[in-house]
Amino acid sequence: MTTIALCQIPVSPDPAVNLKRAQEALGRVPEADLAIFPEAALTRYGRRITDLAEPLDGPFVTGLASYAREYGTAVIAGTFTPGEGRVHNTCVALDSDGSLQAAYQKIHLFDSFGARESELVAPGASPVVVELAGLRVGLVTCYDIRFPELTRALVDQGAELFAVIAAWGSGPLKEDHWVTLVRARALENTTWTAAVGQAPNPAESTDGFGVGRSMLVDPLGVVRTDLGTGPGVQTVRLDPEFTATARATLPCLEHRVLGVNRS
Repeated sequence: MTTIALCQIPVSPDPAVNLKRAQEALGRVPEADLAIFPEAALTRYGRRITDLAEPLDGPFVTGLASYAREYGTAVIAGTFTPGEGRVHNTCVALDSDGSLQAAYQKIHLFDSFGARESELVAPGASPVVVELAGLRVGLVTCYDIRFPELTRALVDQGAELFAVIAAWGSGPLKEDHWVTLVRARALENTTWTAAVGQAPNPAESTDGFGVGRSMLVDPLGVVRTDLGTGPGVQTVRLDPEFTATARATLPCLEHRVLGVNRS
């Protein structure tokens, strides 16, 4: 069994405030093997992300690494890292000793529903699977969840868990989209999925990013835990052996025809 903390925190425009919130969240779940924080946990979306973006050895990731070490908990969280003209929307994966194991740059940018993420963010190019807390974890960021080919690539790389981080935008049916897509990616790949979004924070921002609804979904698409819309930190237990049971019942990965090289 692996214990995962879903850390549905509100995100402030101030990186120092967010780092403190991450520390407090980790302090509440010392038993967790892996803690997952939202996308853009460094700072809220907006024009200032180009000014506030930090390198991977900057204060935010370095601070997260020190807390990972202090609590003995692996950490996944979203940040912004500098690029050439635009920043990268980056998901960092830190081991329980604080070492940086991976940094995934978001591939699919949110140029939808009137938003233009690509004006400020440059896209990444490569799917990433990382070893954390005894699991092979595939990294997925927000809008990525709408593209099933990404999670299929991750499961082909041996992912046992999808870690989905998000700052999901609010709007008509958007919350339904989130729940449906997270469950679909888990079910079609018969893979555990831990999805963590920002908690709404109207006191600090009215940008509409953050609907909460962090959840753990099992390989048969069943929602095991749903944190709702308010701030919260909750541990969940993941049983890797259930994946084998689910795939014996529903061997859809074995039944693939399109896109499979059978030579």
